[in-house]
Amino acid sequence: TELAKNPPTSVTRTYIQCLATVSWQGGHRVGEHLEKLIPLVVKFTSTEDDELREFCFQAFEAFIRRCPKEMAPHVATVTQLCLKFMTFDPNYNYDDGEEDGDDRMDVEEGFEESDDEYSDDDDMSWKVRRSAVKCLEALISTRRDLLLSYSICPALLARFKEREENVRADVFAAFSTLLRQTRVGSSHHSIIHAGSDSGAKQQEEEPVVALLKNQVPVIVKVLHRQLKERSFKSRQGCFCLLTELVHTAPGALEQHIPALIPGIIFSLTDKSTSSTMRIDALSFFNVLLLSHPPQTFQPHMQVLLPAVLACVEDSFYKITSEALLVTQQLIKLMRPQEPTAVSAAFDPKPYVKEVFSVTLKRLKAADIDQEVKERAISCMGHLVCHLGDHLESELQGVLAIFLERLKNEITRLTAVRTITLISASPLKVDLSPILPEALSLLGSFLRKNQRALKLATLACLTAIVTHHSASIKPAALEPVLNEISPLVDESDMHVSQVSITLLTCMAKACPSSLAKICSSVLPGVFRLIHSPLLQGGALAAILDFLQALVLSKATNLSFSQLLKSLVEPFQSSESPAGSSVLHRQSYHSVARCVAALSSASPEDAPGTVSGLIQQVKGSGSPESDRVLALLCLGEVGRSSSLGRSKELQGVILEAFSSTSEEIKTAASCALGGMAVSSLNEYLPFILKEVSAQPRKQYLLLHSLKEVISACSASSLSPHLESIWTLLFQHCECQEEGTRNLVAECLGKLTLANPAQLLPRLRQQLKTGSPLARSTVVTAVKFTIVDHPAPIDSLLKDCIGDFLKTLQDDDIDVRRVALVMFNSAAHNKPALIRGLLGTVLPQLYKETRIRKDLIREVV
Repeated sequence: TELAKNPPTSVTRTYIQCLATVSWQGGHRVGEHLEKLIPLVVKFTSTEDDELREFCFQAFEAFIRRCPKEMAPHVATVTQLCLKFMTFDPNYNYDDGEEDGDDRMDVEEGFEESDDEYSDDDDMSWKVRRSAVKCLEALISTRRDLLLSYSICPALLARFKEREENVRADVFAAFSTLLRQTRVGSSHHSIIHAGSDSGAKQQEEEPVVALLKNQVPVIVKVLHRQLKERSFKSRQGCFCLLTELVHTAPGALEQHIPALIPGIIFSLTDKSTSSTMRIDALSFFNVLLLSHPPQTFQPHMQVLLPAVLACVEDSFYKITSEALLVTQQLIKLMRPQEPTAVSAAFDPKPYVKEVFSVTLKRLKAADIDQEVKERAISCMGHLVCHLGDHLESELQGVLAIFLERLKNEITRLTAVRTITLISASPLKVDLSPILPEALSLLGSFLRKNQRALKLATLACLTAIVTHHSASIKPAALEPVLNEISPLVDESDMHVSQVSITLLTCMAKACPSSLAKICSSVLPGVFRLIHSPLLQGGALAAILDFLQALVLSKATNLSFSQLLKSLVEPFQSSESPAGSSVLHRQSYHSVARCVAALSSASPEDAPGTVSGLIQQVKGSGSPESDRVLALLCLGEVGRSSSLGRSKELQGVILEAFSSTSEEIKTAASCALGGMAVSSLNEYLPFILKEVSAQPRKQYLLLHSLKEVISACSASSLSPHLESIWTLLFQHCECQEEGTRNLVAECLGKLTLANPAQLLPRLRQQLKTGSPLARSTVVTAVKFTIVDHPAPIDSLLKDCIGDFLKTLQDDDIDVRRVALVMFNSAAHNKPALIRGLLGTVLPQLYKETRIRKDLIREVV
């Protein structure tokens, strides 16, 4: 009210400041009054008073930060004002040549001239520019949708020529925020669309990134001069901005590295440069090295390396630490482990001795910061790993130091990781001088109650056993094997997985360790196999381990002995009440293990299959034995063809008639598994039985689903038509469970050939009954998978037709349409984002209470 009365300027300034303060402290309360306040504040920006204008933009910034929703209608107005007043500099005429940054005044001299010509005490316009830039930064932070609007990026770029250092620093900060918002938006998008169509992802993000990449030459052209200025604040702003640029568009600076290197070197070597400035320069340089190919920097190594090594020798530990990290990256690009033709041509020999001597000095030092110790160990480890062949005379001394660091509680974790790196080096570095003592120490680490150390130690031992088994004496592995047994336990599946991977390497590379493995570790492995928690990576590791044991041909680890140990608990697991005490998940794990053993020992497979068939046929066999035998038949058949056997087919069909649901389900899985590797023999049989055995239809469809899920598109291709026809013959089944199974089969089959089958699925919407439509819509739900798939782009074009069933007359069709919509929203939002305008009203309509759908029970 008071502002509307046009009070004196001094009073107006106070009122505007009050508005900003109140907004910062209680923004939600101010929000409801913005419709009246904004026009008044906008009007006062036209007043010829720089301080008042500054306060106006500060008020705008407070409104934007604290009342973003209420500010939405006024964003365009405020943005235009920011763009206008961030160039407000009536006391200075920027030459046209300054636009590209080449002819901008030399920093110190230019500012001195400015001080002589103008009175900075009287010139308050810089405050207007700074507040306008800060307000624009607030807009960028809260409204990512503005990144492509109003030419914000070019406008900020044009202000890099700003003569006032404080304002220029804020311009850099605003541009860094713009880059950060671009990156945050991209990463957020990729998290939401984990597994969404990459094309759809590019379609949304590409305009922002494309605009940014087009501006990179201009950015570099302006900043490379700023990087050589004496102003610390400007240079820090430049490094911050460039770091954000590299994070947002990795590789974008590849063509501009020669222009940036002088500025980096200047900040690292200039005597007057502050410690913070050096750290910022090193941090940016590290990011630059990580995000660009080695050949980009190799031609400049002669200039880069001395400057970085000088920082390694700096007295301030933070500079040393950051410089060691950069040195490590430089070592990696001197000789990349996956070199290209260009990078492989680089000769690192002239630089190795210098890097070694500087790094060794830090590695030997005892009275230094822990971070420096760790990075010196890591840096030297990379030097040995990548360039160890140039250090032959010095290697033994370095390895001895690593052994000492392994004994130190503070540095042992870093030392373990470094030895892992060296062990896996393609240079085959000779570790025999330290191996016996190192193995003993590593074995003791497995007892420590420190999970990170255990995992790092297991990885290190795996690398040593894999690459240096010839140097390992059998007795040296004894302390390791003694400590592995307690680690194979269901309480920590990841540690168990890594432990079993190590055991597999030992079984392959060190056969002498097999006797110890058999006596101390194998019982724990079998306990884990029978655990209900076993799945995923841990199960895969066990399968590899069992196959390695069979292939070792050790007398005490024969196929029959391992098979007996696997199934023994099931033969004694029947409780008096007749129910199994072993969890059902363990049945599937054991079946996978039996299949792995059979695959590794093909000569024993036929006898195993015959035994399993007899076990299923035996009427006196306990239920658990028959279930396990059926699952084993399925898994063995999945990994290798069992051939077409009338006896086997008869046994499976007979199991379908069992009174036990467990046996029927296991038989269904078995038939599907056997068909996977014998498609031509078993798939026609399954399709024929689906039609011929109505009572067993559900179980047979379950077998068919197993086949469709496991087989490749190419192997299914000859059978597509027959499967498709059969499924649509049963898509109107009255039993909902059967319809859902048919829908899942249709969806998974469509994934095998989306170009051919998705249009046919779409066509069925027009011809089918309500039951058929509900099956088709449910099938679409099963085509929406949580990873990128060829169907995604095709589905995006036609999903609107399937979502029209939200208006279907049949309530069941509408229900499954909602389920499908929900699946798309969670797994592939890109599919439906463009349709939300039409779909959401239909969705909200379904939330209304309808009396005709309410049943009252009296």
